[in-house]
Amino acid sequence: MADQAPVAAAAPAASTPVAAEDAAARTVASLAISDAVPASTPAPEETPAAAAAADVPAHRSHDPANNAKRTDPFMFGQRFLTQEDDVFEYNAWDHVETDDAFKEYAEKQYELQRSAPVSDFDKSRFNSDPAKWWNMFYKNNTANFFKDRKWLHQEFPVLTEVCEPDAGPKTILEIGAGAGNTAFPILARNKNPLLRIHACDFSKTAVDVMRKDAAYDTKHMQADVWDAAGTGDDAMPPGLGPASVDVAILVFIFSALSPSQWKQAVENVARLVKPGGTVCFRDYGRGDLAQVRFRKGRYLEENFYIRGDGTRVYFFEKDELVRIWTGKAEDTEAPIAGDMDKEEDGSFANAENAEKTEAFFTEEDAPFTLENMGVDRRLIVNRAMKLKMYRCWLQGRFRRK
Repeated sequence: MADQAPVAAAAPAASTPVAAEDAAARTVASLAISDAVPASTPAPEETPAAAAAADVPAHRSHDPANNAKRTDPFMFGQRFLTQEDDVFEYNAWDHVETDDAFKEYAEKQYELQRSAPVSDFDKSRFNSDPAKWWNMFYKNNTANFFKDRKWLHQEFPVLTEVCEPDAGPKTILEIGAGAGNTAFPILARNKNPLLRIHACDFSKTAVDVMRKDAAYDTKHMQADVWDAAGTGDDAMPPGLGPASVDVAILVFIFSALSPSQWKQAVENVARLVKPGGTVCFRDYGRGDLAQVRFRKGRYLEENFYIRGDGTRVYFFEKDELVRIWTGKAEDTEAPIAGDMDKEEDGSFANAENAEKTEAFFTEEDAPFTLENMGVDRRLIVNRAMKLKMYRCWLQGRFRRK
């Protein structure tokens, strides 16, 4: 599935945008430009070297001898933008709220998108056989489109635990495995002789790419075609039975499903994961630049779009996502960029989506409880062109009851 990077930690750069939408992405970015604020300078009595040693943490240092990126390229979540900072000093900043100019532009974009939705004919064409479009995607991009997700162990410590030499028999299921950019990094770090990784995708082409990879080791890994929203005999992937999975990984795959498939997908995952097992989750948040940049003719329904290559993508509200899996929203709400706007009568503009999720499960009947759900807001900077681009992802863990 389409890839992005981590939370409290954010991640490798986002996947390359569809060519037809590059210009729109650049336009959105340019609207967010602001005057750079000069960085703070050391006190007169300090030398620059002394000031750097005393005041600059490793992850913000430009000194090769003290630059964390040289020893830990996946240190995320610690670079906060303050009034004293020059926003264009670094390529990215963590946990940055969108500015008013971007929010205003985003709302105008949403209105334009709604005014020119995908035709009924194209809706049927794209929704009837989504695997066809992902097969074409992987045929064109093979294994070279996405970077390996080396940040997984940092973001989801349970993946380190099941890979320990004394962890015992453990089973990981990756849903929406694509070309193996999650499974292979896990396999490379594994020290558990009894670990099994089941990497599934509903694209046969993607599965073939994994099976042909030099790192594919059938002793520890099995790649299969499987639709996460399958029904009947197809509700479980080959080689796995009920309550057989210790950890399920869904990274940028849930967003590829139609809202009508969410409930079935959650039920399928629940059937596979052991009581007490973990679901590791990461996906797109509403207000992400990838959503805002969509032009006319891409809107399927609220927050749901078709990309230029025919693949689908949904952008989630935080509470909406939690409700889908647990039957209730978090007690403490933390709105994300572009969150639901109240109308004059007090109702929500996106109430239709909230109602969809409320109908899935009651809190008592829901198969999962929430461990954590975070909002990863990143400000990506093009320093050469003085552009700012706002990204938003959701990342969390669910526990099987």
